[in-house]
Amino acid sequence: MSDEKVIRNIGVLTSGGDAPGMNAAIRAVVRSGIYYGYRVFGVRRGYHGLWRGDIEELNGRSVSETLQRGGTFLMTARSKTFNTPEGVDKAVEMCRIFNLDAVVTIGGDGTFRGALDLARKGVPVIGIPGTIDNDIACSDYTIGYDTAMNTAMEAIDKLRDTASSHERCSVIEVMGRHAGYIALNVSISTGAEVVLIPERKSDFERDVVKMMLQGRNQGKRHYIVIVAEGAGDATDIAQKIEAATGIESRPTILGHLQRGGSPTVRDRHMASMMGVRAVECLHEARYNRVVAYKHGEIIDLDIEEALKASKTISQEELDRAKILAL
Repeated sequence: MSDEKVIRNIGVLTSGGDAPGMNAAIRAVVRSGIYYGYRVFGVRRGYHGLWRGDIEELNGRSVSETLQRGGTFLMTARSKTFNTPEGVDKAVEMCRIFNLDAVVTIGGDGTFRGALDLARKGVPVIGIPGTIDNDIACSDYTIGYDTAMNTAMEAIDKLRDTASSHERCSVIEVMGRHAGYIALNVSISTGAEVVLIPERKSDFERDVVKMMLQGRNQGKRHYIVIVAEGAGDATDIAQKIEAATGIESRPTILGHLQRGGSPTVRDRHMASMMGVRAVECLHEARYNRVVAYKHGEIIDLDIEEALKASKTISQEELDRAKILAL
């Protein structure tokens, strides 16, 4: 499976956490693959399905009516076996058995590292960033991010209504174990008084208690606190707020609600364009790449270069959120 090998058959899989728009990306890989004359095979249950040989050919009809569906019809699963040298070797063997000349992987950072393992064994790969956390360093945007934010925003708007009726504080935990992009941007979009993210260590008295007491002194009667799951526990924070301020506080954990739902226009469009770009890379013999969105354009990068990239939330972004929360 060297770079000189002619690509005839392409495998496509989704790995890690599901994200709205993954089906649109699969659909784009299948249809653009067929357009360029390839056969495309769906690998069910991610890398777990790859080493087990859970593989079936897809056609244009296989991906009909999938564009608007959340989740991934190929399913996804964690694979302890694939994370071993023996598991990777077994996956490579299955690529040979099913004549897969290349594999397109859709997922997050862990998915790309799995793809790199395949690439180092001679299997050409292309990665597409799909994760609601938007924490792929090489890309400004990841599939599923917009839908997850809109889902969280709609839920928080409804929680604000009841918080206002009862003059209480609503502490809402959103997803983001290591990244606070959802929390920060949703807090700005919903007018939250406080946001806590894992990228910045917070001082509870200064960043939470003081902000809420200042708001109360200015006439506020209800409050929204948004916390990324990696920055604290909503139940614990609500109890601390009530004890410190006397303001009745209630926790809400949105959890996997944010993963589901029909993808937004942006996620459908971005996933579709990234899927086409992935197949174009293979068609042009540019292997072992990661598709990314940078500075308003869809590009592709060397996979090892992509995995070395880093990004974080700036203090300037947090300062602007505080200005709007006054």
